[in-house]
Amino acid sequence: MIIDGRAIAAQMLAATRTRVAALGLTPVVRAITVAPNAATESYLSIKTVRAADAGMTLEVVRLPDGATEEEVIRAVSAPGADAVIVQLPLPPALDTGSILDSIPQEKDADVLSHTARAALESGKNGALLPPVVAAMKELFARTNVDAKGKKAVVVGKGWLVGEPAALWLMHRGASVSVLTRESGSLPEVLRGADIVVSGAGVAHLIKPEMLKPGVVLFDAGTSESDGTLAGDADPACAEVASVFTPVPGGVGPIAVACLFSNVAKLLTEGSS
Repeated sequence: MIIDGRAIAAQMLAATRTRVAALGLTPVVRAITVAPNAATESYLSIKTVRAADAGMTLEVVRLPDGATEEEVIRAVSAPGADAVIVQLPLPPALDTGSILDSIPQEKDADVLSHTARAALESGKNGALLPPVVAAMKELFARTNVDAKGKKAVVVGKGWLVGEPAALWLMHRGASVSVLTRESGSLPEVLRGADIVVSGAGVAHLIKPEMLKPGVVLFDAGTSESDGTLAGDADPACAEVASVFTPVPGGVGPIAVACLFSNVAKLLTEGSS
């Protein structure tokens, strides 16, 4: 099964739009970016359109290269936004952790601050899920995948994909291994996996011969290959996997839809 993430995202955005309409307001989501490059501007353009699809407005605050930590935090804290997202990565001169931790939990739709992430780490029911993890949950439900008792491998341990994905899978009862460049042989570890989640950002890192037939493969890694967007998994992996998310058009659109679903949840239910 090759996942059509765009179609699923369209359904989710329509549902969020209906939920937001009942509030009688147009939520404002502030996106803060520092020294954005072409890729960042592309992501923000997509988010602007999808915000409108969800009945919201995306307000983009562009700060120049050389902006200080204090200037970024002031943009985070400025009034007028119902939710705040910080577009990553930030320039290396900035303390990314401190900036993300300045996002109020009741406005942290991306679940980027340590305060918001703590609820996920505790396994608390109803905790707001980071968008990529929320996308995984949606896909598991739609494809009838049960992680309990399964062997899962998470490729990469980043703050956006790897770390939260591994936590969520452990809470679902999977046996989870997190694989990094330093931690082992990719083919050797992947061969026994029932579920693979990848967020390494290395084009076509995962080859079909590395995988067990019938594996569930969620590719959340993006990078460029010959000028086009590519995932961590070689597209030929679809021939081996029972569930496969292509790049582009797989996890990405669903994660964006989940971001705006999180905004609606914060407005109607509050943070957990």
